[in-house]
Amino acid sequence: MADFQEFTRKMEKTLEVLGSQFASVRAGRANAQVLDRITVSYYGQDTPVGQVASISSPDPRTLVIQPWDGSLLKPIEKAIQLSDLGINPQNDGRIIRLVFPQLTEERRKDLTKQVKKYAEDAKVAVRNIRRDGMDSLKKQLKKSEITEDDQKKGEKDLQELTDKYIKKVDDLCAKKEKELMEI
Repeated sequence: MADFQEFTRKMEKTLEVLGSQFASVRAGRANAQVLDRITVSYYGQDTPVGQVASISSPDPRTLVIQPWDGSLLKPIEKAIQLSDLGINPQNDGRIIRLVFPQLTEERRKDLTKQVKKYAEDAKVAVRNIRRDGMDSLKKQLKKSEITEDDQKKGEKDLQELTDKYIKKVDDLCAKKEKELMEI
């Protein structure tokens, strides 16, 4: 029989990736995870901002970035400006302040489209895992490792697992869209 724990693990991993993608989509409130994708060159290595500075949120719409090495203020500021965050950092010589504006209706719709795209990519990944599982079952049948009945049952179980994870993706997507659309 196919190793369903392996396929379940892969589908769980897909959900984790989707969760981190959703976390990086800002929803009008300050969230340090929006900085996860932003890197600065630190001793010749591209390093995430969170690993070279402390990040705090003094209020719901502000992030304060305080680099441990003062020479990183300018590179962090530049990296944020070049990113797709759409926020202009304020550098006072010691810290960088990011003030998140209220989202406009148009920006909310754009972010919702982005969230739907992430969700669709996750569904494709889940379906690819299912396809790999189906191929594995067919190979086992061909090698006479399992019976035809085992193959049919395995395919049914794999489809149920896939449906369960597709629903989880849809639920996460709906929750994130609701969060984006509330004012």
